[in-house]
Amino acid sequence: MADVQVKPFSVGNTTFGDGRLTIIAGPCVIESREHALMMARECSARARNAGLDFVYKSSFDKANRSSLQSFRGLGMEEGLEVLRQVKDEIGAPVLTDIHDVSQVAPVAEVADILQIPAFLSRQTDLVLEAARSGRAVNIKKGQFLAPHDARNIVDKARAVGCERLLLTERGVSFGYNNLVVDMRSFPIMREFGVPIVFDVTHSLQLPGGLGHATGGQSEYIEPLARAGVACGVDAVFMEVHECPERAPSDGPNALPLERMEALLMILRDIHKLVTTRGHA
Repeated sequence: MADVQVKPFSVGNTTFGDGRLTIIAGPCVIESREHALMMARECSARARNAGLDFVYKSSFDKANRSSLQSFRGLGMEEGLEVLRQVKDEIGAPVLTDIHDVSQVAPVAEVADILQIPAFLSRQTDLVLEAARSGRAVNIKKGQFLAPHDARNIVDKARAVGCERLLLTERGVSFGYNNLVVDMRSFPIMREFGVPIVFDVTHSLQLPGGLGHATGGQSEYIEPLARAGVACGVDAVFMEVHECPERAPSDGPNALPLERMEALLMILRDIHKLVTTRGHA
């Protein structure tokens, strides 16, 4: 990685940019209070066992769906109440998506990190409003953007005083119904001076690949995650589900919960190796 100074910042009991590896994980969408609490508890325990920082992620609404019939979530009011309970009972910071300027203020009252989805990464009004919220902001680089184009996104957020900013790689469009990860994007984007996140599970989507829904290739999560951590990313983002075949959203590319702990142990060791050798 380039020797660029990244200013660390804290989100709850988690710190980004200080050399530690953070795991951002949870189901794609909030299915119920009981399911969210169970998944937060299980994912948190596995991250803790690996000695890694943890942020729980899940969406109250999935606005970008392939089909009108696709499950979108519980909605903002009920979903935010579930995330509030996750924070209170599990003690982990929470991250969730925002899709519109009107959602920023109410979501910022609960979520520790506001996430701007990849398809909305160039929506200037949304980026600026999130950046002004006082919360940390994670912006996913659009599937249609080159890594160096993401500098403009960072500049927008910083222009209104946002210093707690994450930038996420989640693959780039590669023909129809496919994505590919350019590993050069990690050092390129880290040159902007912000912590870099690798969304490994969304990078394995096959967008619209099932016709009525998005497909995925979860069998490649482990090798891609290992490669990303070897490149020196600050956090790994993963959609995790205890039964992906029954998940109402993004099941085909989700990491089965039973595979999570073994993967985190390996990622911890790779991260330790590359940081010890001074390559992160």
